Amino acid sequence: MRGPHNIWRLIRTGATFERTGAMRVVLDAMEAPRTVRIVLRGLVWPFRWLGYKGDPTMPPAPRALTALGPAYIKFGQILSTRPDVVGPSLANELRVLQDKLPPFSLEAAKRSIAAELEQPADQIFSALSEPVAAASIAQVHRAQLRSTGEDVAVKVLRPGIERAFRKDIDAFYLAAGMIERLAPAARRLRPTDVIAHFEGVVLGELDLRLEAASASEFDANTKNDEGFRLPQVKWHYSSRRIMTMTWAEGLPMGDNDALDQAGINREELGERVLRLFLNHALRDGFFHADMHQGNLKVAPTGEIIAYDFGIMGHIDEYTRRVYAEILFGFIRRDYKRVAEVHFEAGYVPADRDVEEFARALRAVGEPIFGLDATQVSMGRLLSYLFEVTERFGMQTRTELILLQRTMVVVEGVARSLNPHINIWKVAQPVVESYIRQSIGPAALARDLGKTAMVLARFGPRLPGMVEAVLVKQGQDAPAPPRPSRARALGWLGLGLLIGAAAAEFAHLVLH
Repeated sequence: MRGPHNIWRLIRTGATFERTGAMRVVLDAMEAPRTVRIVLRGLVWPFRWLGYKGDPTMPPAPRALTALGPAYIKFGQILSTRPDVVGPSLANELRVLQDKLPPFSLEAAKRSIAAELEQPADQIFSALSEPVAAASIAQVHRAQLRSTGEDVAVKVLRPGIERAFRKDIDAFYLAAGMIERLAPAARRLRPTDVIAHFEGVVLGELDLRLEAASASEFDANTKNDEGFRLPQVKWHYSSRRIMTMTWAEGLPMGDNDALDQAGINREELGERVLRLFLNHALRDGFFHADMHQGNLKVAPTGEIIAYDFGIMGHIDEYTRRVYAEILFGFIRRDYKRVAEVHFEAGYVPADRDVEEFARALRAVGEPIFGLDATQVSMGRLLSYLFEVTERFGMQTRTELILLQRTMVVVEGVARSLNPHINIWKVAQPVVESYIRQSIGPAALARDLGKTAMVLARFGPRLPGMVEAVLVKQGQDAPAPPRPSRARALGWLGLGLLIGAAAAEFAHLVLH
């Protein structure tokens, strides 16, 4: 329940941020007004002794979030994908957050397996190891199926994790509401929408059936991709709190020495990682959005194996076409066309000047193309592009920000394998191929065919739908409802009650 009982959690959160030095960093990143800084820091400073100390070797923001627990760690990771909210500097700082926590016991995991799969773990698995990896939401065990002898990975949610996350998310909503009421300037960052996005991501990760479905869809999309494979979901041994997949045996993507000893061509491997990601994003519109080295292995055959499908990105077909045209325009250095695409898509308001926007885009592109090929970054280009489009009134698009963040991660993986990789040379044939297939006479014919099918499905209903619209247009618009004085007084009374309760609670804590 979102209410005053969460005030204690917020007090401890503020105290931890103040004690670790994260409060100043966050307020700077959010460009908080001077009045808000004075009031907020004045409120939490007396309670700083209640805050967690955290690890002093970490930067302030990750130090505070790690000390506050799993929900805060996960929230920090989500915010690292939202530079539009926290700013590029803080977003980069939050990327160092490590989602690693001490494991829970093997016996607790067996109890969860038995409760979810309705039979003892020992009857399902002939062997079940101690945890091989433990994170904020779940941990992974290596096991062997008793029925087939096949090696599998078993992911088990932490006991009580749903309730723990629910309590913290409720506190986050309370904080977002207070920020929107007390700091109108912060409303442009849409704090409540940010929390809602976080809630959606977390609730998806707390139901392992959804992760299994994402893995299955991703596998169906990529089954013909050469040099790439995924572990298979074992649906009969999976549920809401348990997910079982085939065991992925391979070398860590981040161990260059091991890859060299195995005779793996790292230059080709780096190009393949980048090429695969672009294909998944453009061709399928469904991509792995957490594609760092810890979630990638290299099989003895040289195939890339991806796992951990808790965070996936989705881009609709129209947005993919727009994104491809923007990238292609930059590759060709056709800034006028890039500007026109933004206007045609409605990303930039029509009252802005196309020519002026094209000149601003040239200021983004030319310095990057002046660099050596090893320094050219598609992720950096997209980051600069978002800065320019924001100045011209473009609304934030979450899916493109997630794509940009993943692009930066994938570039980092590719460059760790081959520091001299030419990002644009690898990307150009993928983007050109998608442009040929999605923009042109063949694509137009496909679009018209899909439109005809939609009209055919709705054909019998079209006359009635048109008539309803015309009737509605002819009716007078109803008068707007008058605000209720009683309701306004009720909200005012509730606000005074909450304020009094908070003051009384603070008084008790201090005395």
